[in-house]
Amino acid sequence: MSPLDARPVAGDVAPHFALRDADGVERSLTAAAGSWLVLYFYPKDDTPGCTIEACEFRDAERALQEAGAIVWGVSPDDQESKAAFRDKFSLNFPILADLGHTVAEAYGVWGERTVGERTFTGTHRVTFLINPSGHIARVWGSVTPTGHAAEVLAEITAQRG
Repeated sequence: MSPLDARPVAGDVAPHFALRDADGVERSLTAAAGSWLVLYFYPKDDTPGCTIEACEFRDAERALQEAGAIVWGVSPDDQESKAAFRDKFSLNFPILADLGHTVAEAYGVWGERTVGERTFTGTHRVTFLINPSGHIARVWGSVTPTGHAAEVLAEITAQRG
């Protein structure tokens, strides 16, 4: 069975994690309890698709906060890379360093990827919406960066009723 086959689905308890952000602050699922958490996994800091996705979440951050949600991005890049990416694009939410890709594995988003003619192991672009009680509310398994933040906001609004 591929790690991608073990991806949590809606209704599952979200796998616990604790990762450090660009400033070394630990962010954990426990700390997010009581809020809607948009946990989005992306392949690499400061690459075209990842930048589009991050900037859209940046631009939607106020509306997401008003909907009771917080946003955390996760990739295997180190804290120095995270800080440079955050600063370059004025990101206003935490981006977390999953250096050993253990959290990506726990969420079933670490596996074989093909980009162009290259095949390699890495993080898939997947978003999890975790409800205030810590359960997966929705999974976007194949994310197109453009328009994704608006999709997530619409889903939170719909689920909150």
